[in-house]
Amino acid sequence: MPSSIRLEIPKPEGAISLSGYRGENLKLLTQQTGATLVLRGQELLISGTEASTELARRLIEALEPIWGQGQTVTSADIMTARHALDTDQLAELQAIHQDVVARTRRGEVIRAKTFRQKQYIKSLRTHDLIFCIGPAGTGKTFLATMVGVQALLNNEYERLILTRPAVEAGERLGFLPGDLQQKVNPYLRPLYDALHELVDPEKIANLMERGIIEVAPLAYMRGRTLSNAFVILDEAQNTTPAQMKMVLTRLGFHSRMVVTGDITQTDLPDSQASGLAVAQQILQRVDGIAFCKLGQADVVRHPLVQRIVAAYEIHETPKTTRPRP
Repeated sequence: MPSSIRLEIPKPEGAISLSGYRGENLKLLTQQTGATLVLRGQELLISGTEASTELARRLIEALEPIWGQGQTVTSADIMTARHALDTDQLAELQAIHQDVVARTRRGEVIRAKTFRQKQYIKSLRTHDLIFCIGPAGTGKTFLATMVGVQALLNNEYERLILTRPAVEAGERLGFLPGDLQQKVNPYLRPLYDALHELVDPEKIANLMERGIIEVAPLAYMRGRTLSNAFVILDEAQNTTPAQMKMVLTRLGFHSRMVVTGDITQTDLPDSQASGLAVAQQILQRVDGIAFCKLGQADVVRHPLVQRIVAAYEIHETPKTTRPRP
């Protein structure tokens, strides 16, 4: 039977958050529930079958800790809430909403968006060596940097070291202007971007001058022992097996190392094995090492990114293993 529900959103910012950019969230909620959602000011009208409208109501209520605070509701939040409803994990969903990793300089809350991101954050807090493998936009580097900066600010570590291999992808370093540090800075830009979310640029410069925060290409790690430090190796799929072994054996006392990468986006020559893929094979069952895998459901960028990742996954799946239409 046809059914309709009217919900009053208490605050204008809550209505904006729930609706999403250009109503993207309402479209996704309609897709996930089968109900039609129309927002007029702060009044939300849900119409459809009795089952679909009730599902939409429960889904919106499950997201209330986010939109109720005027925080951004993402497609990943919606999909995670739907999964929580389907699997009777509302208590676990509430735990995700309550576990704040950090707050940005603009006051935005940084937290896990999915159950697998929650498991990743737990590993970041409990293991000394963590591998996180997944596609672009899943928060691999961002969440590691947030946890690392927070640990540094809490005086849990003396240094934060961010590194990645400077692999040439169509351009040669020698033709770029400036000294070596200036040549590799474009490769390290994503790490700087994550830092700027939590720390004022002026403070970052001061911390870097004092050696408390170090952002450097992987080659600078050779011959060092990284003690009392939180170390993040980004874009690890572009390391060679020798480079990966080198950096893993730099781990010193009272240190934590996070290795992130996407094995499907290797920029190494075709004949060169990826150090990340090799490390996964060798270390998968070593006690004390955490392996976290994120997928398209964990993408927290523009909704199109999730669809792009899904399309590429289908394209790159061997034809023999693809389900028949």
